[in-house]
Amino acid sequence: MPSRVKPRVFVSRQLPGSGLDRLRGEAEVTVWDDELPPPYERLLEEAGRSEALITLLTDRIDPPLMDAAPRLRVVSNVAVGYDNIDVAAATQRGILVANTPGVLTETTADFAFALLMAAARRVVEGDRATHEGRWRTWHPSFLLGQDIHGATLGIVGLGAIGLALARRARAFGMRVLYHDSVRRPEAESDLNLAFVPLDELLREADFVSVHVPLTDETHHLFGRREFRLMKRTAAFINTSRGPVVDEAALHHALRSGEIAAAAIDVTEVEPLPADSPLLDLPNLIVTPHIASASVATRARMADMAIDNTLAVLRGGLPEHCVNPQAAARRP
Repeated sequence: MPSRVKPRVFVSRQLPGSGLDRLRGEAEVTVWDDELPPPYERLLEEAGRSEALITLLTDRIDPPLMDAAPRLRVVSNVAVGYDNIDVAAATQRGILVANTPGVLTETTADFAFALLMAAARRVVEGDRATHEGRWRTWHPSFLLGQDIHGATLGIVGLGAIGLALARRARAFGMRVLYHDSVRRPEAESDLNLAFVPLDELLREADFVSVHVPLTDETHHLFGRREFRLMKRTAAFINTSRGPVVDEAALHHALRSGEIAAAAIDVTEVEPLPADSPLLDLPNLIVTPHIASASVATRARMADMAIDNTLAVLRGGLPEHCVNPQAAARRP
């Protein structure tokens, strides 16, 4: 009896952990080995002969690619977000889309708070001063920062990561304000949070941390007007999505002293171009989209993406499915 032909899966980057071995047991797997994303043309080529794609946020999955992939059944993103995938187009074509929610919540909140502390206490500036030989003596006015304990934190977007950040802030004795499209009465009670309009949050907060998804409504949510509302001593933190912030407005706010500091893990274009004017700002910390980059979390994300893929290849639905209605459109 002839052996069953294994389905083909293209994985757009090497993944941490041992999950790929499990996948190879049930599928013919091709992995893109380069550190940089596969060119779109190569992604198009691989999709055309694959039943499944395991992708990252840097991989554009659009209608032309889907049209060139008649066998494609699932796109499994190794991320919570999926704005790199045209979900509506996938649904129309009966292609399931999956993501990896929940697993990176605590790790990302850890990193957001690390950025907050680094910006407040000018950690990166102090490190640079030491390496560059500018630490000449102890001086009472050298690299003065802002206290965190007792300060006011404003959280914009109180989803799972925003809530996790609020728990950390309360442990530091911070007053926590939040703004979201919906109120969270239970969280307000449990964590002593205060819901306020966005403008009030910006005026009151010593630290503003952003945790919103990227949508048409949140694109450039933070621009010249919003930064002007903030305290001149305030620090701005973004670990959500780069396009939530108008980077020209952020540059102006930091250069002109409208706000004291910022720390961002995401940028409008990633990687941030080497000639970006943001890199000339001493009061800005920029990290390379590493908020979820712990060994354990990245391995769990990879495992979830692989589990989502295997579920579809076995004839079921992925546990974390963005568009389950697409299943009804499969031929």
